[in-house]
Amino acid sequence: MAKLKKAARSKTASRKPAAKSAEAASHNLISTAQQIWAAGVGALARAQGEGTDMFDALVKKGMSLEAQTRKLANGKVDVVRATVEDRVENVREKATDTWDRMEKVFEDRVQRALTRLGVPTREDLAGLNKRVETLTAELRKQNGKAPVAKKAAVPVKKAAKKPVKKAGKSVLPKAPTPRAPKA
Repeated sequence: MAKLKKAARSKTASRKPAAKSAEAASHNLISTAQQIWAAGVGALARAQGEGTDMFDALVKKGMSLEAQTRKLANGKVDVVRATVEDRVENVREKATDTWDRMEKVFEDRVQRALTRLGVPTREDLAGLNKRVETLTAELRKQNGKAPVAKKAAVPVKKAAKKPVKKAGKSVLPKAPTPRAPKA
């Protein structure tokens, strides 16, 4: 029994330093947990105090960045707009040139067709008109009469009548009878 008591005493003696060590570790752990808790509460208080200021600073930075982006975008839009307007003007000029060429080709073809058909041109009619006026003026001078007002339109010659056949005979139209000039 003595041995047992002695062994029990040695075990309790060895337990005391381990208990002190466990108690110190436990005290240390509690102290660290309290410090962590206090740091968290301090961070929350600081975030609440500085949060509004930080939010305002972020808003200002965002507004500044947006203004820069808009300025850059507007500059690019102006460049693109100018380029598009230049291209549109070039296309407009080319279309006008093409239209003018097509119009000229059309006029030339119509003129050739009218010439082939024997339709007189404006210049031909103007020349004939002058010639008729000159001849009329000469006739009036020869007859001694005062000139009469010009006619607006030039009379068109009537086509000669075709001979009419009667019972196998061909009848020619009568020739106009010449008139003597009045003196």
